[in-house]
Parts: sequence; C-alpha cells; structure tokens
Amino acid sequence: MGCGKSTLGRKLGRRLGVRFADTDACVEASEGASVVDLFRYEGEERFRAAERRALDALIDGAEAAVISTGGGLPVWRDNMERMNEAGLTVYLKRSPGCIAARLSPYGRQKRPRLRGLDDDELLAFMTRDMAEREPFYARARLIVACDGLSDDEIAARILAAWDRMGRGGE
Repeated sequence: MGCGKSTLGRKLGRRLGVRFADTDACVEASEGASVVDLFRYEGEERFRAAERRALDALIDGAEAAVISTGGGLPVWRDNMERMNEAGLTVYLKRSPGCIAARLSPYGRQKRPRLRGLDDDELLAFMTRDMAEREPFYARARLIVACDGLSDDEIAARILAAWDRMGRGGE
C-alpha cells in the first residue's frame, strides 16, 4: 500500500506495450461499489473474494497485462502462488517510513485501514502491517529495494529482470 504499484504498473504497461490493470479498479467495476464501501459494508472477507475473482479474470484473460494488486491481495489464501504461476511477480520493497511519507492525507482517506491515522500512528501501522505481510511478499519472483530510487530506475530494474527471465517465464 502506497509503494507505487499503480504508477509503476502504468509505466511498465506502456513500455511493454501491454494492458495495465489494477485489481482495485476491477473490483469496483464488477461490484459497483468503492473499495472503501465494500470494506465498510460487506467486510474484508467479501472484498478479498471479489479481489480474487478479479485476479483470476485478469490472469485467465486472453491478453497480456501488467497487474497492480492491492497490498493485501498477496496475503489472502493462495493468491501469491497463483500470481507466481502466472508470470513475473514483483515486490516493490520500501521502508515503512518511506511509504508513510508517500501517503498524502487524501491517499490515507481512500484506504480503509488508514483512515483517521495521524503521522505517528501511520508509521506504527505501516511497520506492523509490513512485518506481517513480509513473508508473503518475499515469495515474489523479483524483489526491488525501492528506497532512494526513481520510478524510472525501478522500472529499468523490473524490465531487465523481465528480459533475463524470458519475458516473465512465458
């Protein structure tokens, strides 16, 4: 959450000449409600199930795509394994402090788990949350330490790995 998945995903999609898809946007389109509302009124379990359906539809789709997922998607059930089987998975690894600094007040409001947190609470939350998710994220086929790198440098590292891995294992 807040590490730059959507921004980098769009950039990579353009450079590779493939579609960019964001699972949150796919869920919102299929469910007819925002992620915030789905969390609030339907609960996390219902949201995660919708998120998995969106992931499956994107993976099983006819066209290649760069897919940006919500930060919790890799943690739920066998999603990380499903993604690793489908192509090159990338963990954009940033420190909790870096991510907290990247999240604007607006960015916090649109993320259900961050609403109402002040700066200190946000940093504490990010530190705990990332520690819990790290074992899942570490299963990605590529880990890019992003602190101190520009988006262009991160994209270049991902594209180089993509080429080394034979275009994502395809």
